[in-house]
Amino acid sequence: MIFNIQRYSVHDGPGARTTVFFKGCPLGCLWCANPESRSDVPEIGHFPSKCVKCYACLEACPLGAISLSQKQGFPEIDRRICKACNDHDCIEACLQGAIKIWGRYIAKEELWKEVKKDTLLYRNSKGGVTLSGGEPAGQPRFAAEFLKFCKERGIHTTLDTCGFSDQENLREILKYVDLVLFDLKCMDPEKHKMFTGVDNQLILQNAEMIASYHGVAMVIRVPVVPGYNDSEENMRATAQFIKKIGAKRVELLPYHRLGAGKYESLGVKYRLDDVSPPSKSYLTGMREYLESFELSCSEE
Repeated sequence: MIFNIQRYSVHDGPGARTTVFFKGCPLGCLWCANPESRSDVPEIGHFPSKCVKCYACLEACPLGAISLSQKQGFPEIDRRICKACNDHDCIEACLQGAIKIWGRYIAKEELWKEVKKDTLLYRNSKGGVTLSGGEPAGQPRFAAEFLKFCKERGIHTTLDTCGFSDQENLREILKYVDLVLFDLKCMDPEKHKMFTGVDNQLILQNAEMIASYHGVAMVIRVPVVPGYNDSEENMRATAQFIKKIGAKRVELLPYHRLGAGKYESLGVKYRLDDVSPPSKSYLTGMREYLESFELSCSEE
């Protein structure tokens, strides 16, 4: 179950890459930029900005899950009724692209057809394939099989993970991984649960395991969300933990609001309307602070 395949990606590992986004995530981060990644089943997204109010979708829906909004006259999806039908009648009826499906099942062979289109690009740029999400380790068998398939064909593999996964599942996937991009969101377990829905005990245990896993490189990624995890206390604790487990490379990922429209498409309220992205100078100061702990730090 995936929700996107992004070609020519340059932010998810070395070189030019194809990033495969798995659907389903065990976390519910307040600042998540991909709310369509959370559920592990297909979902219908509606974008009013593209809607011309032709109302073809109302007639097309076999379940009667689409009606008119009383306020603005746009079609409105009752998600208690909508089943994201396999036939996607509402999507076919919408000629403006205002309705789309988030999520589809894909076989290993079909995914390989997409990935192999850029094998020459991988070689020339020293790039490869990245599994991201959501959480790829939530579908461990498929993730491991596909990464093995890529490795057997000489393609560099990267796993982008939140770390909240059964350790044995992660170990099986790591057999076929060259690089792990590991998210560390907050060091305080209570705040971590407040911000993401889970505490961080399992995440920290998995970070330590991966850091010591032979033959796998590791980059720690820290989202910088003003007012939530950007305090000096949290950054100091983060740096100390990274040094403790023997990792050395850190990437700062500045908070952004690019996913706000996706929340609207899913009928979900965006909860960080009052948060602004950090400035470049602020990120630079944070990078220099982490470098004072003898860590190699970069800003995305």
